[in-house]
Order: sequence, then C-alpha cells, then structure tokens
Amino acid sequence: MKKLFVLFVAAIFMFGCAGEEKIEEQEEIEELQYEIIERESKIPFNATKMTPETDFYPPILHSDEWQDPVPVEGGVNTKGGEDSAFVTPDGKTLYFFFTPDVSVPVEEQVTDGVTGIYVSKKVNGEWGEAERVFLQDPGKLSLDGCEFVQGNEMWFCSAREGYTGVHWFTAEYDREWKNWEYADEKLNDEYMIGEMHITANGKELYFHRGEEDYDIWITRKNGEWGEPERIDEVNSDVNEGWPFLTQDGNELWITRWHMGSPAIFRSIKVNGTWSEPELIISQFAGEASLDNEGNIYFTHHFYEYGEMIEADIYVAKKS
Repeated sequence: MKKLFVLFVAAIFMFGCAGEEKIEEQEEIEELQYEIIERESKIPFNATKMTPETDFYPPILHSDEWQDPVPVEGGVNTKGGEDSAFVTPDGKTLYFFFTPDVSVPVEEQVTDGVTGIYVSKKVNGEWGEAERVFLQDPGKLSLDGCEFVQGNEMWFCSAREGYTGVHWFTAEYDREWKNWEYADEKLNDEYMIGEMHITANGKELYFHRGEEDYDIWITRKNGEWGEPERIDEVNSDVNEGWPFLTQDGNELWITRWHMGSPAIFRSIKVNGTWSEPELIISQFAGEASLDNEGNIYFTHHFYEYGEMIEADIYVAKKS
C-alpha cells in the first residue's frame, strides 16, 4: 500500500472531581485538542508550483469521451503533494492525501502536523478549502491512507500503535469521522489486500495484491468474504492496481504501467465478463475515481529530469 500519511497529536482525556481539580483538568483538555495547522505553512519556501504550461510530461488523453485533463481548481491543489483522490458519486465531496514535501521520507511526515487525509466540499460549483480528516485518537501515533468512502463508512489503511505492519480499518461518519476499528480479520490477515474498492451493493471487493508485481483480484461476500480470485481478463505481465468500480458495476478502472509510467485503463463488463482494458489517460496518471456524471478524478505526478517535483489532483470532464 502506498502514500501513507501521518498525524501526531498529544491529548489525554481525564475525568476529574468537582472543584479546582475539575477546572484544572478541563483547561488541560482544552489545551490538548487536535492542533489545526495550515497545510501550506509546512510547504518548503522554495517549492515550485508546477502547471500544465511547465509540465515536462503532461497527461495524455486517448479518448474523445472526455475533455482534456486539467488540475482541479479551488482549495485542493498546492505546491505540495496531493494524491489518492476519491470523489463521492454525487461529485460534491473530494477526499485526497496531502503531504507538504514529496521528497521527505515517511518517518519525517509523522511530526510535520499536516500530512494526512483531507476533504474538500463543492459549493456552487467550486471546490472549497480542504480540511484535515483525523482518524486516530488524540495522543496516539498513526500513519493513515488509501481512503475509500461509501455512504457513512470509510475504509483506510493504517500503521498505528498496537499493531505490527499496515492494516485496514473502518470509520463511521456522524458529523465527523469516528468509531475507527480494525477491519475484517480475514481481509487483513489472510488475504492481505492492497488498495481496494467495494461495489455499490457491498457484495464484491476488488483489490490489488502482489509483492513485486500487482494484479487485480476479487473476493465476494456471502456472509463473509470468500476466497479471492484473480481477474485474468484485466491482468497482464506488468503492474495492475488501484481498482475503481462505477456505481452500476459495469466499468472497472485500473492503473497499469504503460511506456514507463502509470496510466489509467478502463475495462467494460460484457455479458458478465471484463473486456480487454482500454487506455484512457497516460503519462504519470493513476488512481482514477469517477462521479456519477463520468468525470474522472486522478493523480498526476510532475517529474523533471527523473525527479518527482510535486503531485496534483486532475480532472477529465465528461464530454
């Protein structure tokens, strides 16, 4: 699983007695809430904001069903790294991962105070300023990522206190994300699923897994998740991963390596069988997520002389 991110906040909630002790403890609680830091304040002062005009390797569209890809406007993209977009079916909420400096190792993201999942809401056609999504109790370390949202449930991968390695967790939304807990034990410990997508009816889970090369797999739910099956129709001798299913279950979008960089492919279900994946967007384009209008949100990494400069969330609007 890639693109993990971190929050580090200190808080210990204690219940006190009446009188002065209770007042002192309440003051302590107020001081130990999640610290909200402006994410752009942590971006290096010499960071370069890449644009389509300065892009050495802009994304290439291979279909006339969409308009040319462009960076998402509004309060989403910065000079830092935006990655792993997930748009809700109604097209009004966009989740993504952010880190202020794509060149620093994960270990340094733990204490930067801003690396993590963010969410932006679309109001009157404009994406609003993104806000941090906290998925760990105050005072505990975690590295969270790979967000997938369906209704009021979020799945996310996490390396956190009390666990060895990276595992899947779930959270529930009730005015804020809460009640995070360890996800299905079989998926975590036996199947060892990578980034995933669950169909709208909740009965099929598509995911990638593998050590050196990823492939797309499926597990079906009949009371519990069944034995995974490799989807031979969409796999090849190169990496395939980061699956996305449309709401009707008839389109499977994957990221596949193409001419040396990630690209976005689409497979269509015909008579119950997945078709040969078709190239839609190439050149450092990956992790597609679509709304119900068919607009494609994806990650574009900017490279210059073999070095990644930053990353943005792009959109290719349906024609």
